[in-house]
Amino acid sequence: MIHNSSNESMLKKNAEFIVQQGKGILAADESPSSIVKRFQSIGVENTAEQRRIYRQILFTTPNIQQYISGIIMHEETFNQSNDSSISFPMMLTQNGILPGIKLDRGLESLTINTNETITLGFDDLEKRCEDFFTRGARFAKWRCVLRINQTKNQPTQVAILNNAIILARYASICQAKGLVPIIEPEVILDGDHDIYTCQYVTEKVLAATFKALSDYNVYLEGCLLKPNMITPGHEAKKKVKSSDIALATITTLSRTCPPALAGIVFLSGGQSEEDATMNLNQMNKLIYQQKCPWVLTFSFGRALQASALKAWGGKRENESNAQHSFLKRAIANSSASRGEYDGKNISNEAKKNLHIVEHNY
Repeated sequence: MIHNSSNESMLKKNAEFIVQQGKGILAADESPSSIVKRFQSIGVENTAEQRRIYRQILFTTPNIQQYISGIIMHEETFNQSNDSSISFPMMLTQNGILPGIKLDRGLESLTINTNETITLGFDDLEKRCEDFFTRGARFAKWRCVLRINQTKNQPTQVAILNNAIILARYASICQAKGLVPIIEPEVILDGDHDIYTCQYVTEKVLAATFKALSDYNVYLEGCLLKPNMITPGHEAKKKVKSSDIALATITTLSRTCPPALAGIVFLSGGQSEEDATMNLNQMNKLIYQQKCPWVLTFSFGRALQASALKAWGGKRENESNAQHSFLKRAIANSSASRGEYDGKNISNEAKKNLHIVEHNY
């Protein structure tokens, strides 16, 4: 696919807007079925209206546009409005935040008798891209999942290559319709592997992904990568320091990511709020030494929302407390994206592990 110059200019401008200094993305794209566990944990019924109210609390937090440049929404949320009947995409745009849309439609098995997966959502993707762009979306996200299982030699090359092609195909369609694609090839935390195994696998996954992006002529200056940080598996016995995670992650990116890429927005992947922030902070301290060409910032879901969700508890009188908790995490991650986070005054809630086995949203 060859892009015209005006389309490339818009894609580049919007990608750079998302990764402007000190800002990142709120991933509020949980599906109605996947948010149920979070609502159950605070005793809230999982209804469309409760989901609307919860997202409205986050989206209307005072001054949030100083720290959040874009918000990824599920299709249900994208179609909802605030209490004044202004659609969420329009409301965000008016507040200087780019609306984004989750375009993938979940996972299915890649081969029989394995737990390796590919991602669904191509049936009407071009039409959906056109529709969401018309209604205000300016970027999109698509998640693929890779699992480490050393006993079964997973992820297999078949899984790596199939998911790389899927991400490239999605990105090509997005860009043709004016949407900045976020590429998310997530090597999930599940497992007992060490940090070196995660680094090896992630390097293979990212190398294959960028090869596929090149094959599909994806315009890298108008594209963002949403990778996992390089960490040991959740069940690993040996724990590592943030500085080790930062070095392994920066090394992986340096070996695989072209300098032309507009930016890198990390997923939190089930880390605690505080761990995700500290790791991002250490990476941004390191990139100045390593002379890395990309902006490194955040596209967090659970690691931006957990404290806010607990503070809300489903009660309207707690909404300002929830917004305060959300703003606090946004400010912390804004600081971390500059390498300036001090890690002081941390709540116990922010230290809680947020990992969910086989997490699907």
